Amino acid sequence: MTFPPIAQISQTVDQPEVADVPLAVADAILQSKIRERIKPGGRVALTVGSRGIAGIDKIARAAVDAIKACGLSPFIVAAMGSHGGGTSDGQRELLASFGVTESAMGCEISSSMDTVVLGTNSFGLPIHFDAAAHRADGVVLLNRIKPHTSFTGQYESGLLKMLTIGLGKHQGAAQVHKLGLPGMKVLLPEVGAFLLQKTPVSLGIALLENAREHTARVVGVEPEDLLNVEPQLLDEARVLMARLPFDQIDVLIVGELGKNFSGTGLDPNVIGRQRVETMPDLPRPIVTRLAVLDLSVETHGNGVGIGLADLTTDRAVKAIDPKPMIVNSMTSNFLTRARVPLSLPTDRDVISACYDTCWCIDPKEARVVVIPNTLELTTLWVSQAFAKEVEADTSLRFESEFRPWPFDAAGNLDQESLFPDSVRGRRRRQPRVLEGAAH
Repeated sequence: MTFPPIAQISQTVDQPEVADVPLAVADAILQSKIRERIKPGGRVALTVGSRGIAGIDKIARAAVDAIKACGLSPFIVAAMGSHGGGTSDGQRELLASFGVTESAMGCEISSSMDTVVLGTNSFGLPIHFDAAAHRADGVVLLNRIKPHTSFTGQYESGLLKMLTIGLGKHQGAAQVHKLGLPGMKVLLPEVGAFLLQKTPVSLGIALLENAREHTARVVGVEPEDLLNVEPQLLDEARVLMARLPFDQIDVLIVGELGKNFSGTGLDPNVIGRQRVETMPDLPRPIVTRLAVLDLSVETHGNGVGIGLADLTTDRAVKAIDPKPMIVNSMTSNFLTRARVPLSLPTDRDVISACYDTCWCIDPKEARVVVIPNTLELTTLWVSQAFAKEVEADTSLRFESEFRPWPFDAAGNLDQESLFPDSVRGRRRRQPRVLEGAAH
């Protein structure tokens, strides 16, 4: 098949952006009540663990330095539930892949999976909490607030989730996920409120990001305000998040899937597909045929989210490491998203199959969108079927003429030429070896 041509478009969104993020983080800590809550020289556990936070290494270092400036002794705790293969070494190596190491941070890092059980929840399940954080004189929760990839509620991804699931380590994460999404909606606020009373949480540092993946706001949240403030911040984050500008798409081609782009590999809030047992899909966008071409290097073989796609390549399937994928899926209790779709030898084969099965008789009429991943959405490529919509939308602009798809001699898409400023494009310009445990 000769594919109809595609053109590059850009999305322009007027959104807030913090000029000096490390300074804003330091100010949030220095202006808080942390010195009133912890005696001088007290040990403070700083949580780090969520993937994809813009500039997390600089943010974490700024937090460490600000805590020291308060006359306190900080250490970093790996707060990521079951990620990193559910092991201490895996979580330490995962932090290192973010640039968060003891030498770079200027403090100790604790990645132990040891927990203490502080009580039981209303379902009779144990409430686990990181043992090192529990022994500390104070805990500073540092995390991004964003819509969850599996459910909608008052509390989704944010400070409360880091407190209940991140610091719950593997065992705690498993207990919170035990009853699926209905249980999570109940347990996040319930267990979070319990832990705010039973653990030395001294401060929350909430990060909000805009559609360009830049920090839009830094908010210091006192522990007694957390339950009331976080839902408001989540509403802000929902408005800021990047989205596809179209409600109906016949073919969506995603260059890479990865835990560095979304906890689900592909963000359901972007693609409109939940694929969670008993849960309906999101109302928009409606995508008829979705294909993923590669796993990102940074996901270290964790292909969770591949089940959200209809088609993929043989090389993407070969890149999957089943161990972290199984640990992640079994802990979350969302198994559908790990189902491997039909795979074909080359990108050309996959894209051809998408055209053949997207329910359009004439390929020229197919509404086709190509994106590098579900996080970087300021630049897209679209088919001619979208031309009138793009021209009518003041937030969209054509950046090129319609041109042929750039395939190499092996029949694979030259993603770097389509998206030179994406994670993948930057990876080509600044290659580095990403070793360590899977997410």
